[in-house]
Amino acid sequence: MAPATSDNLGFLGDLIDRALKAGADSADAIVADSVALSVSQRLGKPEKLERAESSDVELRVLIGRQAAIVSTSDRREATIAELVDRAISMARSVPEDPYSGLADPEQIASSFPDLDLNDAAEPEAEGMIDYARRAEEAALAVSGVTNSEGAEMSWGRTGISLAASNGFSGAYTRSSRGLSCAVIAGEGTAMEVDYDYTTAVYAEDLDPAEDVGRRAGERAVSRVGGRKVNTNRVPIIFDRRVSSSLLGHLLGAINGAAVARGTSFLIDRLGQPVFAPGITIIDDPFIPRGHRSRPFDGEGLAPRKMSIVDDGVLTSWLLSLRSARQLSLAPTGHAGRGAGSPPSPSPANFHMAAGKTTRSDLIGGVEQGLLVTQMLGSSISMTTGDYSRGASGFWIENGQIAYPVNEVTIAGNLKDMFKAITPADDLELRTGVDAPTLRVDGMTVAGR
Repeated sequence: MAPATSDNLGFLGDLIDRALKAGADSADAIVADSVALSVSQRLGKPEKLERAESSDVELRVLIGRQAAIVSTSDRREATIAELVDRAISMARSVPEDPYSGLADPEQIASSFPDLDLNDAAEPEAEGMIDYARRAEEAALAVSGVTNSEGAEMSWGRTGISLAASNGFSGAYTRSSRGLSCAVIAGEGTAMEVDYDYTTAVYAEDLDPAEDVGRRAGERAVSRVGGRKVNTNRVPIIFDRRVSSSLLGHLLGAINGAAVARGTSFLIDRLGQPVFAPGITIIDDPFIPRGHRSRPFDGEGLAPRKMSIVDDGVLTSWLLSLRSARQLSLAPTGHAGRGAGSPPSPSPANFHMAAGKTTRSDLIGGVEQGLLVTQMLGSSISMTTGDYSRGASGFWIENGQIAYPVNEVTIAGNLKDMFKAITPADDLELRTGVDAPTLRVDGMTVAGR
């Protein structure tokens, strides 16, 4: 698949012109061209080899404050003509939305930074299978590993082209690669599963396959013999693999659409302390080779690096044009976009800055507590902040890992938890939403 090109922008310009001639007051359109390849193997035998390609076109038209979105994967002339007619007909039949509308011309991005988001090398299936094989072999070589759930390698490339009647026109291409491996340790009812993974934009930035497999195996073995613990109120250490989930809950609470609906537990906290002093949370769309980097947002606005939480204080919501208008605020360039749905707030590379304490010192300061390495299920109220999740990990005694723990529930309230966070210094930007190891004091562990 070719990267996002001027051909797509020319096609979108023609599509918008047709919509305007058909009766739209304004319009924008997007093309997403994607190709993906994935392979997997289990116990040395290939299990999957899949390749998929798609090309989706989305047209949004506005007649006054009436808006409609239609999409297709067929670019034939008859289909495009029908697409335009259907969009106009739908827009005329829906109620007005006082907050809809494109960006003003002075709001749109006029220059696009080169963020190095596309690894031009397309992998061969044989090389991907070999990478997965090496990971699984390394995992199975760990003493105590008894079986495998397999290893999977994936690659994808997506070209995004966006144009609008307000004068915006831009395109970029991003690629991604990932490897995961999961294995089993123990026997019978004492079996435990664990995993590891690596993801990157460029192949050269992936962790070695052998390291991924070895970590998966060691983690599975370390979980064998898990116990339950007594219900207690103790500090909880969120391992780096799960700590980003707390940022996910924060993202839900600062999403401008949720704030406008009144469904955020932080609705009245803008400009006030939400975390402990010294905590900084950054959204940065300009990290080279970043997992969620982007030169413009889904509405053609220029994004910017922002400290969403600065020294513990919540400084901004994440706002699309619509949510910004609802809240009488300026948009922040955070509109994301999916085929067939309107733009909505979405982060770029969102992460909590590293602290000054090592992970080992963070654990070493806990007399009794829980190191959480996996989570399952959830009961979380985004209106009140009440938090309850199933968890497993390791019990801490006198600053040392004592034994594995499973079948417990951890509970608290996110408003209290945020203010009780202490970050370690081990931040890695691995997924696009990232946090270092975190200590949260005063939570409840419910066990036996």
